[in-house]
Amino acid sequence: MRTTVGIIGAGPAGLLLARLLHNAGIDSVVLESRDRAYVEHRQRAGILEQGTVDVLRAAGAGERMDREGLRHDGIELRFAKRRHRVDFPGLTGGRSVMVYAQTEVCKDLIALQLKEGGPLLFEAEALAVEGADSESPRVRFRHDGREDVLECDYVVGCDGFWGVARKAIPEELTQVFERTYPFSWLGILADVPPSHDELVYAHHDRGFALLSMRSPQVSRLYLQVPEGTDAGEWTDEAIWDELERRFETADDWKLERGPITQKSVTPMRSYVHEPMRHGRLFLAGDASHIVPPTGAKGLNLAVGDVVTFARALAHLAETGSAERLDAYSETCLRRVWQAERFSYAMTTLLHRTPDATPFEDRIQLARLDRITVARSAEQDLAECYTGFPLE
Repeated sequence: MRTTVGIIGAGPAGLLLARLLHNAGIDSVVLESRDRAYVEHRQRAGILEQGTVDVLRAAGAGERMDREGLRHDGIELRFAKRRHRVDFPGLTGGRSVMVYAQTEVCKDLIALQLKEGGPLLFEAEALAVEGADSESPRVRFRHDGREDVLECDYVVGCDGFWGVARKAIPEELTQVFERTYPFSWLGILADVPPSHDELVYAHHDRGFALLSMRSPQVSRLYLQVPEGTDAGEWTDEAIWDELERRFETADDWKLERGPITQKSVTPMRSYVHEPMRHGRLFLAGDASHIVPPTGAKGLNLAVGDVVTFARALAHLAETGSAERLDAYSETCLRRVWQAERFSYAMTTLLHRTPDATPFEDRIQLARLDRITVARSAEQDLAECYTGFPLE
């Protein structure tokens, strides 16, 4: 099998890349180790930056998003029983975000790929990327019980942190930067309408909490918990009680409760692998970088990566210049590090570490108070949250 671009991974990054390449007249093949049902139902991110929304619309994948997604023009910060709304359009010149789950993005892109695009092979496990530094890289993969080879001009690894793509870059050529946080998120899905019409980020001396949603009928909520927590250790009643404590306000706001349909624990870490390119192998998304979810940047960073690659390859086809392809890693990493900075800042602003001192507690409150009184601080938060330029 041969193609111009071999894409490993059918998450939102790999699927969007295939769509962008198709629209540019460039052929591709997508290899996904899981089956279609798994890809369409794995719960991940739910906040789309303005730039991501614009890209999906331009790619022809925004119709259902615009019909069913929830546009949000701000978030609410809570601390010391106070409430402060951050107005995105007023601080950014009109930008907003969209609540639309990754599962739904994948469903839309899979339908388009199967209808109009190139091959999308489910249950096709990539085994290795070979010849990354040659002019003809290839992907060895297993599909339908037999091994095969995908010959490519370029390979893009959208296969996540545990995938094979990154392993094809020699260790002596790489640098890794990482931080592991001493806490996790206990996340729940609940069949109850959200208790607020925008996301609520709560700082509390018992730990962080986040009120989010998946739809007007389904709430998504999170609690900061100790690292290594087992979700099964928490009863439904204990989760709601703790959420109620951490979202407490001085007014009559109330947290609505409902049946919890899913519980999971998400570890918190920051990770960057440099470079994001080796020869004709390009890394995108979690294959190269991970952010703690506090800043809602993971999916959006992956979108920025594949947009950068697709535009660079189209530029090569149109002009014969590989300048943009050669600058891929540098271009992406500028955006990645800004997202890492913001995600780190939000995480350290809102979470309480197990060994926090009273001084550190007061510094957090001072940082939060600064956002409420200084437009420059509030504007930086709004600009970062709604998204960095894609190039």
